[in-house]
Amino acid sequence: MSSPYHDPFGPGSNVKNRIIRDHAKLSLVIESLRTLGMKIVLTQGSYDLVHIGHARYLEAAKSKGDILVIGIDNDEKIRARKGPERPVVPEDERMEMVSNLRHVDIVVPKTLKDPKWNLIKLIKPDVLVATKETYSKKELTDLKKYCGEVVVLERMATTSTSAKIRHLQITTANKLERILTPKILKVLQETLKGIEG
Repeated sequence: MSSPYHDPFGPGSNVKNRIIRDHAKLSLVIESLRTLGMKIVLTQGSYDLVHIGHARYLEAAKSKGDILVIGIDNDEKIRARKGPERPVVPEDERMEMVSNLRHVDIVVPKTLKDPKWNLIKLIKPDVLVATKETYSKKELTDLKKYCGEVVVLERMATTSTSAKIRHLQITTANKLERILTPKILKVLQETLKGIEG
């Protein structure tokens, strides 16, 4: 196995070159890397509001091989799964942010229209890395048809992105309530006095 910080695009390459949207190009890149004897690792997710848990998870995923490919859900796919308020960070920014993490070699967008396990079937990774919430036991067994190995990692942060967003919403709502309630009550009292008088 090569250095854990091996850059398949060469030293000092533009990280935007790591974002590959075209599946035909992706197949060629993966085939070329395999020809060089590289072990391909794939993981997938939203990576909305990238935090330390994401960085630790990607470092652990990279340790399983030479090239780490990240499939990132596009905005439409996240909205369908997590609701209209998500993602917080638009897909282009999320892909660029993740491509800047030193353990990441290739970033690929995933769309809502993609067939089930499309990226997995396309890449046929030597190692697929997921969290235990991602797939059922049956799916993990079924996935072995397309992967050399499936590795299940624990989450590596004490709080998920969704939990952090909920905390921010609750904190903001509480602050607004403390600030606005007295002002709203005052306006209501003045309005009622105006109606009565």
